[in-house]
Amino acid sequence: MHIVGTAGHVDHGKSSLVLALTGHNPDRLIEEQERGMTLDLGFAPLRFPDGVEAGIIDVPGHERFLHNMLAGAVGMDLLLLVIAANEGPKQQTHEHLQIVNYLNAQRAIVVLTKIDLIQSAQRGAMEALAQAACRGTVAEGAPLVAVSVRTGEGLEALKAAIHDALTALPPRRRDAPAFMPVDRVFALPGHGTIITGTLLQGTIRSGDTLVLQPSGLPARIRGLQTFGNTLAVAYGGTRVAVNLPGIEVSQVARGETLAAARQFEPQQELAIAFSPLASALPLLRRRTPIRAHIGSAEIPGTLRFGATVPTSTAAVQAQVTLARPTIAFPGMRLILRRMSPKDLLGGGIVRGDVSPADAGPPEEFAHAPSGTREIEALLQKTNLEPLGIEKIAARANMLIGNAQAALAWLVESGKAVELQKPAAFVGARSFEAAWQHLLNWLRGAHHDVPWKVGVSTKEVAAQLAVSQTLASQCLHAWQDDGRIASRAGTWHLPDFSPSLTRAQRAFFDNALALDPTTPFLPHSFTTLTQAAGRARDLSEALDALFAIGALLRIGDDVYRRSQVESAKTRIAGVIAKNGAATMAQLRDALGTSRKYSLPLMEYLDSTGFTIRDGDLRRLRGK
Repeated sequence: MHIVGTAGHVDHGKSSLVLALTGHNPDRLIEEQERGMTLDLGFAPLRFPDGVEAGIIDVPGHERFLHNMLAGAVGMDLLLLVIAANEGPKQQTHEHLQIVNYLNAQRAIVVLTKIDLIQSAQRGAMEALAQAACRGTVAEGAPLVAVSVRTGEGLEALKAAIHDALTALPPRRRDAPAFMPVDRVFALPGHGTIITGTLLQGTIRSGDTLVLQPSGLPARIRGLQTFGNTLAVAYGGTRVAVNLPGIEVSQVARGETLAAARQFEPQQELAIAFSPLASALPLLRRRTPIRAHIGSAEIPGTLRFGATVPTSTAAVQAQVTLARPTIAFPGMRLILRRMSPKDLLGGGIVRGDVSPADAGPPEEFAHAPSGTREIEALLQKTNLEPLGIEKIAARANMLIGNAQAALAWLVESGKAVELQKPAAFVGARSFEAAWQHLLNWLRGAHHDVPWKVGVSTKEVAAQLAVSQTLASQCLHAWQDDGRIASRAGTWHLPDFSPSLTRAQRAFFDNALALDPTTPFLPHSFTTLTQAAGRARDLSEALDALFAIGALLRIGDDVYRRSQVESAKTRIAGVIAKNGAATMAQLRDALGTSRKYSLPLMEYLDSTGFTIRDGDLRRLRGK
């Protein structure tokens, strides 16, 4: 299904035309029918014998109700520009055409109504006026059909033109996240709250749980209808009525959007490509107060430009700051008007982060899941910024499941890297470039400071100009690859082992000298660290000796590794004689006091060399 939208000046016969085409009166309000003027959006189905169908949105033509027109125009695929033959193009004709030109309508048909009110000789002139009004817009060169709803003239020709245009339109995206701006809310006895709107993209099914944004209300779908016909599933481009149980009418209003859960995050800043209207150029400032029409919402805000204000109608980069949050998807179109008076300023397209030009050649993705090339382009563009699956899906305007399949292919093919804690993805090119930078720096660090055990995560983060969290994620990924190793909370290349200078070795040989009469007597940890702390290189070298196990700290004592190994040999000999030994026997064998021997034995128990059995120590079996 596609959406056909009317546009044109007030009293040019839009509603009468819809009634003549469909048999349905789009003016649903009693006041509209009494006054003969459309005040709000009206809807009607248009069905053809061969199964082609469309939903018609009839919009009000009066300038006072332009905000209502904008709420419905966002979903148009095909425009019916209605111009009364007895009046020709008028003020709202031009304004509606300018608005639709900035929206999604891909095709147009110009309908010259009330043809029975003019003479045959006048038709050519009125047709020329209508075509002239369409220059530079989506309706330029569009088919023109003259009709009279009173006599029926031209109606069949118009239906044929509509049919041909509908069959030529490309389908809306079904695999995108569901996005349906709400343009009407009401209660139906026995059913509860009903919302209606045009499903701009995606697929929704009865039983799905979506979310109303920006309010964040979970919304379970109990039923779907399109113009009275019950649906099990609705696809992008369909005019839909949705039954939402458990939600009160007062909780929903025009301007909300029924959207796929977890796919959209409300935001108040939108980056857009802004195309100004020529007549609006003198009104633009670096910061221009605006009314932004996004989906079915009208939100006050500010339009901001960079260094210069536009001087032509060419598209420029701009920011829109909104007074309240909303949701949007990349490529979505919006209309901007002045705050007061409400003149049209132009239209914008929400900028996306995806450009296939940033990805590899298309042939590399011939067998990849849909959307894979776009996601690779996104990851390459964001450099080393890690993106979670939900952000990737949102920026690529893809369903989370589809994005997961694409990312799995990219990781498997070596084009993306998955990081952990938290799970996120980066482009392989940026990841490898960061590693090469770190590798060169580490080689230099190991050469210049060979006694230092390694570098900290904080130092790595500073080198890569990233957060410590990201540095840690990358380091663990490189560690899984075997490119880097960790020791004592620091990082180093796998083939690196700290080495002391001659002066450092002399210092530690002197500070840790052993008395041959008491070879198992340890040194004080406090005394050693205070002595080494007088020089930074000695302090770093001491850390390295502990990290590689050349020195062992046991409680408040420091042992050489050779001391502990010799002590283990003596202890094994004592225990072997009787199968066990008391603490007193082991103390005497080591030639130290209980103050030193007890912490040493507890350490050996903890490493599995010995086992305590009451007051005895035994060697632990293999």
